[in-house]
Amino acid sequence: MAKADSQKLWLSGNEAIARAAWEAGVTVASAYPGTPSTEILENLVKYNDVYTEWAPNEKVALEVGLGASFAGARVLVTMKHVGLNVAADPLFTASYTGCRGGLVIVNADDPEMHSSQNEQDNRNYAFAAKLPMLEPSDPAEALTMLKEAFELSEKYDTPVLFRTTTRLAHVKGMVTVADRCLGPVEVKVDKNPAKFVMLPANARARRQVMVGRHQELLKFSEAYAGNRIEKGDKTLGIITGGVAYLHAREAMPNASFLKLATSWPLPEQKIRDFAASVDEVIIVEELDPFYETHIKAMGIACTGKEKIPATGELNAAIVKKALTGEGPELMAPVEMPMRPPNMCPGCPHRATFHALSKLDVFVSGDIGCYTLGFLPPLSAMDSCVCMGASIGVAHGLTKAMGGDQYKKTVAVIGDSTFLHTGINSLANMVYNKSHATVLILDNRITAMTGQQQNPASGETLMGEAAHAIDLEQLCRAVGVEHVRTVNPHNLRDTRTVLKEELERDATSVVICRAPCVLIPEMRRKKVTPLTISLDQCTGCQACVRLGCPAISWRPLSQTEAKELGKPAKQKGYTVISAEMCNGCGQCQQLCKFEAISEVEEG
Repeated sequence: MAKADSQKLWLSGNEAIARAAWEAGVTVASAYPGTPSTEILENLVKYNDVYTEWAPNEKVALEVGLGASFAGARVLVTMKHVGLNVAADPLFTASYTGCRGGLVIVNADDPEMHSSQNEQDNRNYAFAAKLPMLEPSDPAEALTMLKEAFELSEKYDTPVLFRTTTRLAHVKGMVTVADRCLGPVEVKVDKNPAKFVMLPANARARRQVMVGRHQELLKFSEAYAGNRIEKGDKTLGIITGGVAYLHAREAMPNASFLKLATSWPLPEQKIRDFAASVDEVIIVEELDPFYETHIKAMGIACTGKEKIPATGELNAAIVKKALTGEGPELMAPVEMPMRPPNMCPGCPHRATFHALSKLDVFVSGDIGCYTLGFLPPLSAMDSCVCMGASIGVAHGLTKAMGGDQYKKTVAVIGDSTFLHTGINSLANMVYNKSHATVLILDNRITAMTGQQQNPASGETLMGEAAHAIDLEQLCRAVGVEHVRTVNPHNLRDTRTVLKEELERDATSVVICRAPCVLIPEMRRKKVTPLTISLDQCTGCQACVRLGCPAISWRPLSQTEAKELGKPAKQKGYTVISAEMCNGCGQCQQLCKFEAISEVEEG
């Protein structure tokens, strides 16, 4: 994709960021997929002259970015908010080393936790790591500001954090596009150990560089056009930024505004001048009182979280209600059918969790589609902390319990998550002689975020064939002597293997391997759906307890029961949707009355 078809495009925030990276001359981009940031690299890979990759985790992605930047390339690294926790180790030291080619780290926060295990405000990372952070309000600003971020990075020799949120990532807007322009830094090997080797002596010198850089960044922040004052009614001045600016502008159109685009460092003099020009200052920001805390530290009187909620997403109605007491009901009741999240019809994870639900074990879960195994009717997960934590939690619980309450604990982790941060924990289990069992749910893809490739998938983000890690060999390489592989769709074999491994007084791994039903080769596969014979169905609900969306329960009236010759005690029967059924056969194996069979063709 060399040029845009027109000068204006209708793009989401993520699409605009991808476009901006291409226009800015980015040649290397690395990321780990995570909603709401995933689509950035999925769009950037469509452009020419950009090397893009999925890294095993966010720490690796940032380290790849640092190396490319040291060579002089312009580099984009993307991740969601919790991913920056994983990348924090290189992030803080990168603030010392600085860069050669521009290095921008896009970090997507998720207010309201639409697809995350916590609500985290990563503006705090900019302050803690002493790095500049830019934050746009809409897709058009995202495109413009990302290109400015690369210039900022190279001018001040610093990585730049670029904060987005779920709302900005996925909203659409009209964006003016331009041609590609390569960065000014020559790409070459640049040996500069005093700058890039962070031994204490070098780091102390670089620490002083950081102090001077911060003073220069303060001047930049004061002069940056993105930090703008919009004059209005002087009785109320609102300081805000990011998507919160749009909500506040809609809620209070007549107020005066100071819109902040540099979340850090803040333009202190501009803030003071604005505060002096209005009668009252209110801070409108999502999540933490970040602006509020630093502005109050300047000695400026202002109101923030006393009125504005500190959790969840904001919208215009919430802001208006908080500031004026007026406006529509914030949570107006709307009658809509419940639609709880569920694993897809034919998902192999469902079979695994059905087997676990029949065993008296503590199931330590992880982050992925399989986290839905926590929900009824499977209800087969007892903890879930963060990416890769399942194995460490299982080991710790086993050591603490000493086998008194549970013979074994079971860790459940996906293939991509195992490669993300599970390998070290498995090595720890072997080293410290754990007797927990690890289930690696290998569906050949990173399914949770939309079927992205990983090092076990056999293909790169750019569509090239790649070596696929052999999980069995990998587990044996770290010392696991007992590694077994099952097809989870075979319920009897899966349960038998699990029972056997739970009896073993050693670390063991069971790889539950079956492909995700949504990957292209599975979607192209011919499916023969199943059906239920009403004559043979006794209403036992064994199939219903799988929780498959293709299976539904129908109550049986006394009149209908009499017409069908059913016993009065039978309360209902089950129906399988031919449109939804994947033909996996899990329910068929559970039916003791042979009421489930393939739909006859014809």
